[in-house]
Amino acid sequence: MNLNFSPEEISFQEEVRDFLKQELTQDLVNAAKHTSAVFTEKEVAMKWQKKLANKGWLVPSWPEEYGGTNWTQTQRYIFSSECAKAGAPNLIPMGLAMIGPLLLGKGTKEQKDYYIPRIISGEDYWCQGYSEPGAGSDLASLQCKAERVGDEYVINGTKIWTTHAHLANKIFCLVRTDNSGKNQEGITFLMLDMNQPGVKVEPILTMAKDHDFNQVVFTDAVAKVSDRIGEENQGWSVAKYLLEFERSGGIGGSKSLSDLDFIRRLIKKISSTHKDSSFADTYNTKVAELEIKALSIQYTSLRILSSLTKGDSPGPESSMMKTLVTDLEQEISELTLEVIGYYGIPFQDTSLGSNKPAIGDEDYRSIAGKYQNLRATTIYGGSNEIQRNIMAKAVLGL
Repeated sequence: MNLNFSPEEISFQEEVRDFLKQELTQDLVNAAKHTSAVFTEKEVAMKWQKKLANKGWLVPSWPEEYGGTNWTQTQRYIFSSECAKAGAPNLIPMGLAMIGPLLLGKGTKEQKDYYIPRIISGEDYWCQGYSEPGAGSDLASLQCKAERVGDEYVINGTKIWTTHAHLANKIFCLVRTDNSGKNQEGITFLMLDMNQPGVKVEPILTMAKDHDFNQVVFTDAVAKVSDRIGEENQGWSVAKYLLEFERSGGIGGSKSLSDLDFIRRLIKKISSTHKDSSFADTYNTKVAELEIKALSIQYTSLRILSSLTKGDSPGPESSMMKTLVTDLEQEISELTLEVIGYYGIPFQDTSLGSNKPAIGDEDYRSIAGKYQNLRATTIYGGSNEIQRNIMAKAVLGL
């Protein structure tokens, strides 16, 4: 097996690095580094999205007619890795990694032609309405009701843990259109406007004091029948298709490797004044153990991406990747917090524009907040316990 890049791939790598040097400004890097929330702040993410869109590099995996790059899997790996190494902000996934790929795979031509350009430009900023107060990982038990009236659906009910609903102008959600059969059989997938009288957004603050999540209440809210994806009462299969993309993500491992490099820099900085001479050796060993996991995930995700180029959907492998990546994210955040010791105790403001001085080193500012917020990664998108059940059934036949 030849793991070396070809001359053409090395040239592409240099092109990516040159682009990042020119367009990835220090204020974007700093904003990404200090973000403790689940997603990068909208202002930062959209600024980076616009730069990538102008270059034509925003959605590499999409068909060329809708903005894709026709890159090889190796080129996409190089791009993802270089962005992670350079500290680029994470892009908000609800439009680019969820509803966008869903529309490309399941939407009508009219839906694609209308919504895809608006997703790329950022004109439409999406949130996801899946979970409900009584339907989290058991999503099929949702009760948010939609009744068809002519060319519209009238929606009543509640969604919860809706990330960035307070910032979004669009929402895609699952609604109950029939109660006569099994839970999965009466669900429909709809897209609708957030900016209408029948939609109320109520904030939910995390324990790190970040405002990512919300409760969304629908009271006679309206969605067009033309904004339904798939057939009425067939939304469960549409939702499963989307969840495969949500859970598989991009090339897993690259971000984790970048985070581990950050820990190494912390260890080197702290060890120079630490009283315990074994401090660096102890923690560098722990970093190496996590690096092996990150590399394993990276190679696995590359194999999955290779199958996607053949037109396959991620399948049960997406559950495996979701579980592996989120478990590793939590392990890395725990180790980072352990390395800085008592500097991880105080709450530090990481909000955009904050002028409060850091407690200790500036690099410590977001570590505790990230640790707190990453406790949710093994729950949202389908809890890891549910993912293991999916793998046991679909892969092992249990």
